[in-house]
Amino acid sequence: MIDRSILKFDNNRLLSEIVGPNNKNLKYIEKHYQIPLSHKGNQIEFQATPEITEKISKLLHELYHHAEKGHLITNRDIDVYAKLSSGEDGRTIKNIYFQTPKLKIFPKTPQQKKYIELIKSKNMVFCAGPAGTGKTFLAVAAAVSALKKKEVDRIILSRPAVEAGEKIGFLPGDMKEKLDPYFRPIYDSLQAMLDADRLKHHLETGTIEIAPLAFMRGRTLANAFIILDEAQNTTVGQMKMFLTRLGENSHMIITGDPTQNDLMKHEKSGFEDAIKRLKNISKIGFIPLSSADIVRHLLVADIIEAYS
Repeated sequence: MIDRSILKFDNNRLLSEIVGPNNKNLKYIEKHYQIPLSHKGNQIEFQATPEITEKISKLLHELYHHAEKGHLITNRDIDVYAKLSSGEDGRTIKNIYFQTPKLKIFPKTPQQKKYIELIKSKNMVFCAGPAGTGKTFLAVAAAVSALKKKEVDRIILSRPAVEAGEKIGFLPGDMKEKLDPYFRPIYDSLQAMLDADRLKHHLETGTIEIAPLAFMRGRTLANAFIILDEAQNTTVGQMKMFLTRLGENSHMIITGDPTQNDLMKHEKSGFEDAIKRLKNISKIGFIPLSSADIVRHLLVADIIEAYS
């Protein structure tokens, strides 16, 4: 059954932000739901089934609240909130978040919410998922939040130093110059959560340490929040070495994308091996993310589906 709906909003200026210049955002929403929407004054009018009406209503109200906070509305925002309107109630998702010095980090999907709940309840969490699902960003947010609340004394962020067929020893420059490109995604996440001076201070004092996986050998990491990113590129031996670094009052998050394994063909991924070996240990959390959790451009989800 098709019903006519009129959604009214209190603030015309905020509604104009949602609609966008030359109805740009409204047209994007029309394309998403395959129905026409009209904007006049402080209201949006359309005709749709009750199911679609509920989704559009949720989407527009979420975008309205987003605009109330001073944010510009982008296609990405529409994609994310449209995804929320199709699943779990956005208000439920927004009950859980990480507070960092610069911003609150909320889950964008129901599965991301489960990921955050696991991080808050387990000392060790494995998260497997494709690019763009927020697995690393949320892990870094958890670490920065824990440091802010003085739950830990330091953050240790690590990655295997071999990716995409390149070996660190053959790259030009000193160690920092060689490693910086590999850790750029982690730096980007930190810069989103910490102001430049504070981040610089934490890096200089070792409160935040960014280091290749090999540098973890022989250490016991106590009172720390430790993240191993790109873990699909670890061998079984490397993964065992890393996991056994866990010290008192420490937390570990291990993230990886099993479809992006850059190990030699004869080498077994320590990430997948660990998930299988440890799956029955109740004190460890495991969470898969999928293309449904991708919060980059909507096209990324389609690309990943095509390659899966």
